[in-house]
Amino acid sequence: MTTAPVAPAEAAGAPRADVPPVLEITSLTRHFAASKGTVRAVDGVSLTVARGEVVGLVGESGSGKSTVGRCAVRLDEPTSGTVRINGTDITRLPPRALRPLRKDFHLVFQDPSSSLDPRMTVGRIIAEPLRLHGMARGEAARQRVAALLRQVGLRPEHIDRHPHELSGGQRQRVSIARALSVDPDLLIADEPTSALDVSVQASVLNLLADLQRDRGFGCLFITHDLAAVEFLADRIAVMYLGQIVEEAPTAALFADPKHPYTQALLSAAPVPDPVEQRSRQRIVLSGELPSPLAPPPGCRFHTRCPVAVDRCRSEIPVPRSIPAAADGGRQVSCHLVTEDGTAPDAAV
Repeated sequence: MTTAPVAPAEAAGAPRADVPPVLEITSLTRHFAASKGTVRAVDGVSLTVARGEVVGLVGESGSGKSTVGRCAVRLDEPTSGTVRINGTDITRLPPRALRPLRKDFHLVFQDPSSSLDPRMTVGRIIAEPLRLHGMARGEAARQRVAALLRQVGLRPEHIDRHPHELSGGQRQRVSIARALSVDPDLLIADEPTSALDVSVQASVLNLLADLQRDRGFGCLFITHDLAAVEFLADRIAVMYLGQIVEEAPTAALFADPKHPYTQALLSAAPVPDPVEQRSRQRIVLSGELPSPLAPPPGCRFHTRCPVAVDRCRSEIPVPRSIPAAADGGRQVSCHLVTEDGTAPDAAV
C-alpha cells in the first residue's frame, strides 16, 4: 500500500473559494502563569493556511512563533480564541473526539534528536501513526514505510536502523516521513532546519518544497531564516512580541516591507551579492525585545521603533488591509502606514 501523490496541477492551484482553509486561527491567545506574573506568549493572533499553500511565520526568538504552532496542533492549550482544521473547531475538543482528527495535521519539530524515540527503529517510528489510526499494519505498513523512505531520499536499509545511527539531516527526513505517513492536510514545520548543519539545510528545504508540491498539503512554516521562508513560502506573517504586525505575499513583502519591524528584519538578512550587501543600509534596533510578562502599551514595537510617534506609545494599532489591487492582499498593524499603503522609512 503506497501513498498516491496529489497531481501537481491540483496541488499548486489557487485555493478554491468553497473549500475551508486547512488551518484557521482566530484571535488566538496563549498565556502562561509565572512567578512574576502572566507571560503573554501569544496575544490575539489570527492566521489562515489554505489547502496547498505555504505560509511562513517569522520573527525573533521569543516572539511566540512556536507557541502558535503548538497551539494549532493542541500540544499547548489555547487560553482563548479558536483553531479550526478543515473547518472543524478543535479548540475545546476532548481527547477522545480529537484523536481521529489528528491524522489531518502533523508537526515536524525543530530537533529530530529529541523528537524520535531512540529505542524504536526507523520503520517503527514511521509506521506508528499508521498503526494508531488503523490505516496499515504488518507487511502493508512496511511497504508503505519503504515507499515513504524513498520519497524523502533515504535508502531501504534505513528501515531497520535506530535514530542514533543516522545523521541529523537523515533524522529530520525520518521526522518528515513520519509526519506525512497518514497523508495529512496540514503540516506544521517548526524551525525544521535550524538544528541542522548548513550543508544539509538546503537539501531538507528542497525536500519539503518537492513534497508539498507533489502532495498538495497546506504548510505553516515557522522559522527565523528569511532566506528559507523566501524560498518556500507563498505568504508570510511577521510576528513581534506575541502579535502579527504584517502579513503579505512573499514577493510583495520582500520587495516593499511596510511595517518598521519588517523593514528592520529584512535589512539584517544577508544577500548573496557582496557588492549589494556592502551598500545596503542596515536598520539597527535599539534595546532588547521587551518581556512578554509586561508588554509595552500601545504598539508593542514602539520602544525600539526608530519612527515611533506619541500615538504609537498609547494606542494599539488595528490591522489594516491594504487594497488587494495595490498590494496583493496585505495586512499591516502600524499607525504610520496610510490607507493607500504608503509606509514610513525606518532607515531614515
